[in-house]
Amino acid sequence: MTIKSFRGKINDGAIDLISLHTNDGSVGYKIKKLQLIGALPGNETVEAVVKIYKIPQTSVDGAVDLSDNTLAGVGFYVSSITEEWATHNILIFDNEVFNQDIYITHHDASTGSPVNYYLELEQIKLDLNENTVATLKDIRNIAGQ
Repeated sequence: MTIKSFRGKINDGAIDLISLHTNDGSVGYKIKKLQLIGALPGNETVEAVVKIYKIPQTSVDGAVDLSDNTLAGVGFYVSSITEEWATHNILIFDNEVFNQDIYITHHDASTGSPVNYYLELEQIKLDLNENTVATLKDIRNIAGQ
């Protein structure tokens, strides 16, 4: 099993591209881990919603709709400088295999602060049938926008 990791700091309202596509689509990926932490832990209030999409996004919001088949994962990170809140993460991700680029969005409902993410993807060699299924799902998702 090969694990690919990606990390970055994403600003409020931004969209990051994780380039995964190959010329023949023979490599698939499955999300194994998503972790979030604020840019200034303990020194700022953050209410971050980070979403991972299988198709390009044109806008960013904090709404979560798990019935959206283009949504591959979501993380909610909350931290406060007051004693009223404890820092916590809520992470949900799909076990679906994809073989195209993914897009990470960030919305902060509090102060507009950036957030750091760490993402681990399991790399999977796809046979011709799995490649076809993954590619067709991606095409259907893009066409259904």
